[in-house]
Amino acid sequence: MASTVTPKVRVAAAGAVAAILLIGAFAVGADQGGAAVRTPSASGRAGGQPGVRGAAQLTAPPAAARITVTGNGTVSGTPNQLALGMGVHVSAASVASALQQANAAVRRVTAALRARGVAASHIQTSGLYIQPNYPAGSSAPSGYGVSELLTATLTQLAVAGGQIEAAVRAGGNAATVDNVSLSLTDTSGLLATARARAIADARVKAAQYAKAVGRPLGPVISVSDQANAVPLPIYANAAGSAARSSVPISPGSQQLSISVTVVYALG
Repeated sequence: MASTVTPKVRVAAAGAVAAILLIGAFAVGADQGGAAVRTPSASGRAGGQPGVRGAAQLTAPPAAARITVTGNGTVSGTPNQLALGMGVHVSAASVASALQQANAAVRRVTAALRARGVAASHIQTSGLYIQPNYPAGSSAPSGYGVSELLTATLTQLAVAGGQIEAAVRAGGNAATVDNVSLSLTDTSGLLATARARAIADARVKAAQYAKAVGRPLGPVISVSDQANAVPLPIYANAAGSAARSSVPISPGSQQLSISVTVVYALG
């Protein structure tokens, strides 16, 4: 008997087939989605099964081992320059009189230094003070005091004692001495030696640490100064200098110290 398929039946059958296809596609996709994504492995490329992918592993290289040490270098030098701080102080009944006497006294001091070989460029005025003098229990001044100060740079220590004595004698009872300091004028060579010693000291320390941890010492990565060198006085006996000078001058020695931080690589 012949069967007749109506349009409604065709539509229903087509819908059923489409549903079956969608369910099958979803199942296949779910199965693929659940698998881990792998990148091609060396074994797969070398003859493994086609389509099989090896897991990718990104490994960061370990940081290069380093060691940081501090090296110290110290050198000593003999000062070759003296800075003299001195002046005059005069008291008088009036400001004008005290200032006049102080001016005359400081001119004598300056002339004495010049006569003993101190260059004019090495003598500098450093202060002028004028103040009233009050007697005990009184608000009225009994006079006025004037102080004039100067700084002299003495570059020849062998004769510096005689220069100081001459200046003080020229100032008489008005002369005052406030300060005497010794210094090194050229430290470039000494600092170069101190830096070399600091670097050598750092390398010795770094080699000791590297040996302790069982690693070879590698090249230098960086070097930096920790601080500026500051001269440190070390006083010493200078009887010979004192014998040649009216005012004994003991130059002693000064230390210059350098500290460096050095970073080494470890092999």
